[in-house]
Amino acid sequence: MKIAFLTPEYPHTKTGKSGGIGTSIFNLAAALTDLRHQVTLLIYGQDKDESFKENNISFYKIKNIKIKGLSLILTQKKVEQLINSLYKSGEIDIVEAPDWTGFTSFIKPQCPLVIRQNGSDTYFCYLDSRKVKYKNKFLEKRALKNASGVISVSAFTGNLTNELFGLERDFTVIPNSIDAELFKPQKSMNTKLSILYFGTLIRKKGLFELPKIFNLVNKENQEVELVLVGKDSGDIKTESSSTWKLIKPLFSKEAIAKVNYLGPVSYSKIQDLIKEATVCVFPTFAEALPVSWLEAMAMEKAIVASNIGWAREMIDDGKEGFLVHPTNHENYSSRILELLYDVTKQEQFGKAAREKVRSRFNHNLVAKRSIEFYKKVLEV
Repeated sequence: MKIAFLTPEYPHTKTGKSGGIGTSIFNLAAALTDLRHQVTLLIYGQDKDESFKENNISFYKIKNIKIKGLSLILTQKKVEQLINSLYKSGEIDIVEAPDWTGFTSFIKPQCPLVIRQNGSDTYFCYLDSRKVKYKNKFLEKRALKNASGVISVSAFTGNLTNELFGLERDFTVIPNSIDAELFKPQKSMNTKLSILYFGTLIRKKGLFELPKIFNLVNKENQEVELVLVGKDSGDIKTESSSTWKLIKPLFSKEAIAKVNYLGPVSYSKIQDLIKEATVCVFPTFAEALPVSWLEAMAMEKAIVASNIGWAREMIDDGKEGFLVHPTNHENYSSRILELLYDVTKQEQFGKAAREKVRSRFNHNLVAKRSIEFYKKVLEV
């Protein structure tokens, strides 16, 4: 099968920075090519129009058209023409796009177009208790209504999306994935206790709760280090340009001395940081089905994560990790301390977590399920 992914991001040196959407497409594209399917990437918002081929994947960089008031619709039509051209020439059979900001709302390709829900702006604004822009909600709803089929990475995301848009859209749950053979458990020579958070420094991921949680951990054990890894982000609520500057004063004087913020690191270095961590923490309020959790789980790390919605589709509380609401600082810190001191439980959770990734979230399994879904859409 010949599948095209339309996306605003992808982790490649020629296409700029990427977040969770790009990483999930990267993992799925690798698995699809391993299964001998043809993958094409259509990446908009680029610095120039360019095409190239690498590792059996065709890349099309798309520069947005910039004319005040007409940029979006003209760029959508530009993408529509490219999709139709590739379809007519036999290069693609089907297109998949994310739900974020509804970019496909006015794109009408001649081939089927599938939406994969990794969380729309409407979805994340709701979870983060923020007001969504009318334009984004309108475009996202239109894109979902017009799609030939809908995949959601979690049942929670699919159901909440339907509720927020007032839709009764059928969707199939196919989770995000990783290559479990790439993220393998590795023995660490580090004897120090450390807590790792990796991801964007942003309010919706619980970064304003983490200092309060770590202050309590630090009161109990002054030797534990907190390592923060990820790009700093502006804060919508305060309009500050730096979340790191906002959360730094929230740490106690004693706790901040044990905090090490490394900033963004290369994707290849993430594994080294996970390997050295004793416990990984994800106190987030808003996700769909985070790849970062899967990476830590695959490397057999003990995890304390948020207990909201999607989390229960990834982790059984007390089996593959602990799930705690991010605002329950006392309970969250006590779960971290429990794991820091209990090596046996660390190992039990880690092994169970890796087994779950291998049996439910491995990229080859998810790729096969995606192909089955695409075939059904093409048969309609």
